[in-house]
Amino acid sequence: MILINITKHLESADGPLNASFDLEISNGEFITLYGPSGAGKTTLLRMIAGLEKPDSGTIRVDDEIWFDSVQKINLSPQKRSIGFVFQDYALFPTMNVRENLLFAASTDSSKLFLDELLELTELTNLAHRRPDTLSGGQKQRVALARALVRKPKILLLDEPLSALDSAMRLKLQDELALIHTRLGVTTLLVSHDIAETVKLSNRLAQIQSGKIVRIVKPLELFSTHAVSGKLQFVGEILSIQYDAPIYVITLLVGHSVVKTVVSSLEAQSLKIGEKTIIASKAFNPILMPIK
Repeated sequence: MILINITKHLESADGPLNASFDLEISNGEFITLYGPSGAGKTTLLRMIAGLEKPDSGTIRVDDEIWFDSVQKINLSPQKRSIGFVFQDYALFPTMNVRENLLFAASTDSSKLFLDELLELTELTNLAHRRPDTLSGGQKQRVALARALVRKPKILLLDEPLSALDSAMRLKLQDELALIHTRLGVTTLLVSHDIAETVKLSNRLAQIQSGKIVRIVKPLELFSTHAVSGKLQFVGEILSIQYDAPIYVITLLVGHSVVKTVVSSLEAQSLKIGEKTIIASKAFNPILMPIK
C-alpha cells in the first residue's frame, strides 16, 4: 500500500499554486494522473521519486517512510525503490542496450533479471546496438526496461509515449499492459490520451490546480454521467455506418475517437458533423487515438 499526503507551493503559468495531493494506491495497481498542463501531475511524480521535496506531509510505501516533514525524513532518489521513464529517453549514447541496462542494475539479482527483461521488451536482438541506431519506439523500450531492471516498487511514467507516432504508440501500449500484467509493478502514468488511459488504467486520478478532484474508473470521467447502467458521451459525429441490424457511430470525444452502436431508430435523428450525446453500456465503447 502506498499512502501519499503532501503539499507543495508551485509557481504555475497562471500564478502561485498551493498544491495538495492525497492519494492511496494499492500494490500492483495502474493509475493514470490526468489533467491540464500545469496542474501538478509531473511535480507529483517527481516528489514521489525524491527529485523534488514536498513542503509538508508524508509519503509511505508499505512499511517504509520515504518522506515525513515532521520526522524530517526525506530519502534520496537512490534509496527509493522507483523506476522513472520520461518523455526524453535519457540513454547513454556510448553504451549499447545491454550496457545501459547493466548500468542501472545495482545487484546480482537484477543482473540475472536483465535477460528476462530484454526478452519481455523484445530487445534481445538489439542488445548490442547503441541508441543512435535505434528507432524512437526501440529507444523508449530500452528506457522502460532500464526503469524496471531493479524491480522497483513503483514505476513512474511521465508521458513516455507522447512523442511516438500512432502505430508505435499503440504497440507500446500493448507492451506496457503486458509488462504490468507479468510483473505486477505498481504504476503511475501521466497521460493526456483518453484511449491510452482507458486501455491501461485501473483507476484515474483527475488533477486540477494542484488538487486531486476525482478518482474514478477511466470511462466514468470521459462520459458525462451514467444513467441506468449506461455511460453517456458528448461528441461530434464523424461517421454513421449501417451494419445490420444496428448502426456504428463514430464520435470525436476530446482528443480521442469513440465507436459505439445504436439502434436504427436512434440513428434516424443523428447527423454527421453535429454534436450529440450517445449512451452506451458501461465499458462497451471502443476508444482509439486520433491519427
